[in-house]
Amino acid sequence: MKKLLVAVIVLSLVVACKKEVGKPVPSEIDTITRVQPKDSATIAKEKIKKEGELKKVNDEVLQALKAKDYKTFASLIHPEKGISFSMYAFVDPKADKHFSKEDFEKYQPTKTLFTWGAMDGSGDPYKATINDYLGKWVFAADFTASQYSQGKFIGGGNSLNNLEKIYPNKDFTENYIKGTEEKSDMDWKTLRMVFEEFQGKYYLIAVVNDQWTI
Repeated sequence: MKKLLVAVIVLSLVVACKKEVGKPVPSEIDTITRVQPKDSATIAKEKIKKEGELKKVNDEVLQALKAKDYKTFASLIHPEKGISFSMYAFVDPKADKHFSKEDFEKYQPTKTLFTWGAMDGSGDPYKATINDYLGKWVFAADFTASQYSQGKFIGGGNSLNNLEKIYPNKDFTENYIKGTEEKSDMDWKTLRMVFEEFQGKYYLIAVVNDQWTI
């Protein structure tokens, strides 16, 4: 009886092994979910959506600056990277003024003076409160009525524009105001803003002014 029971167990194991051997082995292709390439229509829709979102936040920044609503402006600053300000087209990460979002919100209501850069021509340091810098330098003209562009430059003078080098592959907008005939078009101004996506929303990481320099 014991011999018969052992024989049955051995036979069962042999049959099981044969079934396992005959079972197809899943390949890597079967176990990995393939990412289907996007078609041109999907890519076009995503591009249009992104352009719309950037235009919307660009306009929100301009409206906040025009209304001197710096609390709203602060809400548009990147939560982790903060924001940098460049007085002219040449971006210098070592010299340009940078704030974390928390520091901006802390000092914005105060009369604390900050050095934002050096004045073109004289080289004198430009010192101002956050409110004065935003109101008198950043929004030196009504950029809500300016010419808008995304990912390309409209204005430019004799100051080196290295924005794309310092912020490679970042999304930027430009708001350009043409110069007047009375001043031979040399009084043009432009306001560039660099954005980065964070948790599905675009935030400001840099504000760059540009104008005619000596």
